[in-house]
Amino acid sequence: MAEIKFWKNIGPYGCFCNFSKHPVEEDGIVYLTTEHYFQSKKFLDEENKMDIINSSTPHLCAQKGRERTRPLRKDWENVKDDIMYEALKLKCEQNPVVKAALLSTRDDIIIEDSPIDFYWGCGKDGSGKNMLGILWMKLREELRKE
Repeated sequence: MAEIKFWKNIGPYGCFCNFSKHPVEEDGIVYLTTEHYFQSKKFLDEENKMDIINSSTPHLCAQKGRERTRPLRKDWENVKDDIMYEALKLKCEQNPVVKAALLSTRDDIIIEDSPIDFYWGCGKDGSGKNMLGILWMKLREELRKE
């Protein structure tokens, strides 16, 4: 089985990056990127949610979402994987090019090749959890069943 590595929103699989310019819409709110979607879901109050949603770039919204001066929802650690999965599902449903790219990966292993993220990515030494890659592969299996 081959490995497909992505990091940042460049290259043939850059669309798997949460910073890629593939907007998603939910409940009448348009999120510029899945990073906007994910980071905004960390908060239950409208002020912080909207501040993140209205960020001009995914980098800025990620920075705001990581500010611990903001009141992080208490159940975040329990729901973050489900929220990320929902973001990826919306991205595929609403952006056919992303869905096509995902399905083109056949049975290859998808890896977020981030040297700095040991949870969502594989980390510098490859020992990370690669949760983003795992969620993409889970979604790929679900799409195949449809």
